[in-house]
Amino acid sequence: AITPLARRRPQVVANALASLDLLSGGRVVFGAGLGGNPEEFTAFGDPGDAKQRAAMLDEGLAVLDGLWSSEPVTHRGLHYAVEGVSLAPLPLQRPRIPIWIGGEGAPALRRAARWDGWLAPATSLDGTTTMSKSPERVAEMVATIRRHRTTTAPLEVAIDGYSEADDPALPRSYGAAGATWWLESIHGTRGPLDEMMARVEAGPPETG
Repeated sequence: AITPLARRRPQVVANALASLDLLSGGRVVFGAGLGGNPEEFTAFGDPGDAKQRAAMLDEGLAVLDGLWSSEPVTHRGLHYAVEGVSLAPLPLQRPRIPIWIGGEGAPALRRAARWDGWLAPATSLDGTTTMSKSPERVAEMVATIRRHRTTTAPLEVAIDGYSEADDPALPRSYGAAGATWWLESIHGTRGPLDEMMARVEAGPPETG
């Protein structure tokens, strides 16, 4: 759900997502983050230092924000330069494609406060079908984001998790904690293909 933006050229990302937004009728959301594995950068000669990647992420998001506007963009930063560029075609969504930030550290939460949403990592990293964060912990982190927020625009909070088609209790508990989206986690270690296909076909649990 998250693109480590420092690995990409912002102008290419901006153009591709604008086209996808038009093709999808304005349904694109861009998830951005730092990238969890420095080796994904260093193996290709890119910087692996977290602070440098964070600076590239923040500057890259500023470039995207400008390119998705309707105004010519001139930007001269430490990592990127843009000279009088107007993006075409523009995204269907205005003022721009929503940006949701991934991550759980303090810098990530402050970054999420500046944009449109937070992709909350809540499933276990070991592949088991367990949740790594309780609804109470998610509520605390959402409150932290809101304390740093300087806009009254709605904040989207997306939780990835495991639910049963006939049991809405778990999604409801995270909804009460501030989640606005439930992303059902479907992957190979959760179960065999036929079980995963059956879960997909059953659709989301009825949360009322």
